[in-house]
Amino acid sequence: MYNLKEKELIFVFTGPDGSGRKTVSKLVGENTLQMKGVISYTTRNRRPYETGGEDYHYISPGEFQASINNGEFLESVEVDGHFYGIKEKDIRETFEKKGCIYLVVNPEGADILKKLYGDKVIRFFVYADRNTVINRQKERGDTPAIIERHLAHYDEDMAYRVHCEHVFENYKLDHTAFEVTQTIENYFEKKLAEKKASSEPEKI
Repeated sequence: MYNLKEKELIFVFTGPDGSGRKTVSKLVGENTLQMKGVISYTTRNRRPYETGGEDYHYISPGEFQASINNGEFLESVEVDGHFYGIKEKDIRETFEKKGCIYLVVNPEGADILKKLYGDKVIRFFVYADRNTVINRQKERGDTPAIIERHLAHYDEDMAYRVHCEHVFENYKLDHTAFEVTQTIENYFEKKLAEKKASSEPEKI
């Protein structure tokens, strides 16, 4: 397992599918705070509105299993017969470029990362009500079958918010992004203050 250094933090975005968690994370992480995102691997098929290497790395079940056998995944979960996982080398290589990173994972993945890294992982739960989630999935082109499958997890996913450090209701994207940005900046300021305090000579 990759051992995080003192200054390194992982900001995890989770919540129900259709909540806008991925849109918020990209707007805040890359566009505003210049953090680097780590992309998950999955065995499910790419959807028409998705881009390989940006939304997920799409690989075959055989490739995924081979990576498991080689101990490449930091965490991996199965959802609706499809596998999802984060590779340890991607975490390590991204930290070499940036001091903090962000990821978008489902609640199961968020829980695994939290158990691995404790306080180094800060979970942002992004959600919207059921009807809003349905409408967003329709607008992006999800099929009725996919929407139904997502909704089957909605209540279970929503229950996870009580375990997250921060919870955001995402009805207006720019407002949500602003609140998330302020929250992350508070963590950065705290780290800078701690670094400054540790570098100051002890007063006699």
